Amino acid sequence: MTIKFTVKKTTEKTDNSARLGMLKTEHSTIETPVFMPVGTQGTVKGMLPKEINDLGFSIILCNAYHLFLRPGHKLIAKAGGLHRFMGWNKSILTDSGGFQVFSLGKINKITDEGVTFQSYIDGSKHFIGPEKSMEIQMALGSDIAMVFDQCAPYPSTRYETSFAAERTFQWAKQCQSFHSSKNQTLFGIIQGGLFPEIRKENALKIVDLDFSGYALGGLSVGEPKPMMYQMLDVTVPLLPKEKPRYLMGVGEPHSVLEGVARGIDMFDCVLPTRNGRNGCLFTSHGKISITNSRYKNDLSPIDRDCQCYTCQNFSRAYLRHLYMANEMLAPILGTIHNLYFMNHLMKEIRNAIFENRFNSFKKNFFDNFS
Repeated sequence: MTIKFTVKKTTEKTDNSARLGMLKTEHSTIETPVFMPVGTQGTVKGMLPKEINDLGFSIILCNAYHLFLRPGHKLIAKAGGLHRFMGWNKSILTDSGGFQVFSLGKINKITDEGVTFQSYIDGSKHFIGPEKSMEIQMALGSDIAMVFDQCAPYPSTRYETSFAAERTFQWAKQCQSFHSSKNQTLFGIIQGGLFPEIRKENALKIVDLDFSGYALGGLSVGEPKPMMYQMLDVTVPLLPKEKPRYLMGVGEPHSVLEGVARGIDMFDCVLPTRNGRNGCLFTSHGKISITNSRYKNDLSPIDRDCQCYTCQNFSRAYLRHLYMANEMLAPILGTIHNLYFMNHLMKEIRNAIFENRFNSFKKNFFDNFS
């Protein structure tokens, strides 16, 4: 089995497209809509795999680009694959490295064959194209692999965006021909920047290749949020209803809700964990910066309504003390809380869809979370 996706329920309201689903892989069953914590280097920073499991997550994202550069996909394959290497027995999605190649690497040359770039670690030269990306991800052994794509930066001209979208399509076809793992499924990625017609054209061409799932890439890269939502409005209706839809790099709570309303099933982002490490904590009434002096003597929990380990055992004053003292426990407790918040939010979203009250839930959340 690679994956099996089933739509369990769609909303009865005509003004949103939220839906419940079930995504089954060889390693776990995932209820959707779902948020995937990011384990870039084969670890969710500061978290034991057991803690991620105990928080209720059944799938995480790891980054093929980073794992290719260090420690190397061949070593991970020798160790028995990424699941065994990192001690995680549930599902893993690996992104192809396309975004990182363009955003982190010092690029020397881009051709139709792929990208030659310098490592951000030691300056060594490397090449990644569709075939290499598939080689890396098959060696990692993730449950879901992503095609190698070209993400046009924001802002980009119509020509630059169209060129990147067409190259993404050509690379997607090549990825299909190179991908041969029977235990891994491959998702297509739709590009097109902020140009509706380019997005539509690219979506139709990628869908025609008949992938197991579809991701929307090149969004949440600095553009105004209304523009991102507009791209969802013109793209998601073109995607097959029976297959999972993944909005890449989005994890801000408001944007997650807007994505769900438009029919998105899967999300990932470093925001909750990065914020947790830096003391920006999510609560039912919005975000707080725990290092603010106002919390120095505050003996209440981060969020009185939260049942996470952090809130059940520690005060705001204690957490502020840990952050101010640069204690390693501070980012751990902050990350636990923010990940619990995100998983609980997704549960509440799924319950609201099931009970036909997603619109009211969304409005109430927007009224309270700032």
